[in-house]
Amino acid sequence: MKIKEILNSFEEFAPVGLQEGFDNSGLNVGNSENEISGILICIDVTPEVVEEAIINNCNLIVSHHPLIFSGLKKITGSNSVEKSVIMAIKNDISIYCGHTNFDQVFEGVSAKMCEKIGLKNIKVLSPKKDVLKKIIVFVPESHAETLKAAMFTAGAGHIGNYDNCSFNVQGLGSFRANEKADPFVGKKGETHFEKETRIEMIYPAYAEKKIIMAVINNHPYEEVAYDIYKLENECNNYGLGMIGELEKEMSETDFMKLLKKNFDISCIKHSEFLNKPIKKVAVCGGSGAFLINTAIHCGANVYVSGDIKYHDYFSSENKIIIADIGHYESEQFTKEIFYNIIMKKNPNFAVRFSEKNTNPIKTF
Repeated sequence: MKIKEILNSFEEFAPVGLQEGFDNSGLNVGNSENEISGILICIDVTPEVVEEAIINNCNLIVSHHPLIFSGLKKITGSNSVEKSVIMAIKNDISIYCGHTNFDQVFEGVSAKMCEKIGLKNIKVLSPKKDVLKKIIVFVPESHAETLKAAMFTAGAGHIGNYDNCSFNVQGLGSFRANEKADPFVGKKGETHFEKETRIEMIYPAYAEKKIIMAVINNHPYEEVAYDIYKLENECNNYGLGMIGELEKEMSETDFMKLLKKNFDISCIKHSEFLNKPIKKVAVCGGSGAFLINTAIHCGANVYVSGDIKYHDYFSSENKIIIADIGHYESEQFTKEIFYNIIMKKNPNFAVRFSEKNTNPIKTF
């Protein structure tokens, strides 16, 4: 099996086009055409992790955090990133990173946190607003169904839990072909009227090129008429953070004990207890201080995330408990997401979890 086949599975689950502008998800190092000998899954790529891959004959490392984040101006082995890149290239190891694209999808990083806490009725905490577009295309009635099928296959027409969604109107199109044209119907130099179907579909912006190619390749006209609109609609399938409910209310102390046990952490930084039961819980994997006010607005009793700074705790304003369980700790189960994607299509494949704890933060 080639590396690109695994990458295609990741792309189906969390398209790289969903990543934030600052990110560098995707294949950071290596050739996607190489055959896979084994896969090592981790949270961070370090020289020790690359060495672990070498020892275990794994030529694909799948990591949550990108190895190459801010770019490389030189590769001399002067730091951990450069050493990792050199070791990987020398040993023909590819490195794929699924970062904020895996944060954005409904069953991604934050959803995995919800699973570990035991939350029900989960939904996206901060839905993404810039992901949806609409395409409108005009096609002869005789070719409407064929064109729609191609657009659906390319990724258009998905709304929530529904697919093959479209709106269709019949009308009369007109055009006149000049001497250089090669018209599908009508004669050169004469205005032609054709019964056409106006097809409208919503689609995710990251799939635009594929959908447009599907339209062009499956449309009979020499010149294809289509319009594209950017939508302001929120997309509840994509976004950052999640919010859900516990099966039963818990005391603040019991909830903190649950976090310590299920995330295997020694301590939790938190804001002042409010002496109220915990029922509604908001979470965000990684650095989530930017969603504190959103969690308050959504009525969460507690917000669980990482990298909360001193002044961020004042944002609680006795309305919510802020619980910082740590950046690494909140994202550690992303490895399970990678594993499940791989094993779903390749149940007999050699996949290993890295035994290296790459968390740079220690507690005393």
